[in-house]
Amino acid sequence: MAYDPQKPGAGDICRGVLRLFADMNHAGVTEMTLANGRRADIAAIGPKGEVAIVEVKSSVADFRADGKWPDYLPFCDRFYFAVGHAFPKDLIPGETGLIVADGFGGAVLREPQPTPLAAARRKAVTLRFARLAANRLNFATEPAIEDLLNTG
Repeated sequence: MAYDPQKPGAGDICRGVLRLFADMNHAGVTEMTLANGRRADIAAIGPKGEVAIVEVKSSVADFRADGKWPDYLPFCDRFYFAVGHAFPKDLIPGETGLIVADGFGGAVLREPQPTPLAAARRKAVTLRFARLAANRLNFATEPAIEDLLNTG
């Protein structure tokens, strides 16, 4: 099946958002579990320590079936939805940010109203982010099990 930039999958949207954030000097990770047990599709930290969370929606059905996004708000300064180009943007709540992305990049169409985190919460989220990123980096350098089994 050929890639259709008008209907990117969740992985393509994540890749585009991470590229967008890198261009904005934000470091991002995917699938970060928060203290309340919810898992953010993307969490990013900006150059001044600001925390953004992005909920990726690859289809209208996915958006309508998922009402957990308010649970992310206490853990970020800015909350965004990220969707593909063809997604009906009027479905996205007006108080949230809106990013349109595909596998190659993205654009912020609407900034959310910032809601600054308390210092203790910011520290906890930042520490969780740092530990996740460090652990992923360490595991990325580990040899694959196949390499270990084929050493003889």
